[in-house]
Amino acid sequence: MFRGYNLRQRIVIDVNSAERLGTVSDVEIDERDGSITYVIIRRRGGFLSKLFGFGEIEVPWNAITAVGREFILVNSLIFGEKYLKNE
Repeated sequence: MFRGYNLRQRIVIDVNSAERLGTVSDVEIDERDGSITYVIIRRRGGFLSKLFGFGEIEVPWNAITAVGREFILVNSLIFGEKYLKNE
């Protein structure tokens, strides 16, 4: 078992494109049962990407395929490819 804060700063990789999406900045928890519902990923980019809402991606927990010590693998086909186009 692991805790949500242990996920912070892990690098997130898309298994479909082998592209680095960013790093985990936070997690969203379901208040009813305490489970993780989303992992918030901070994308690389400057001020303009944050201004236009491209600075973070909310990845649903069911899109995560593996969690390692340094990396988290996600399947972008589950949460949508629109985020990958907004770099």
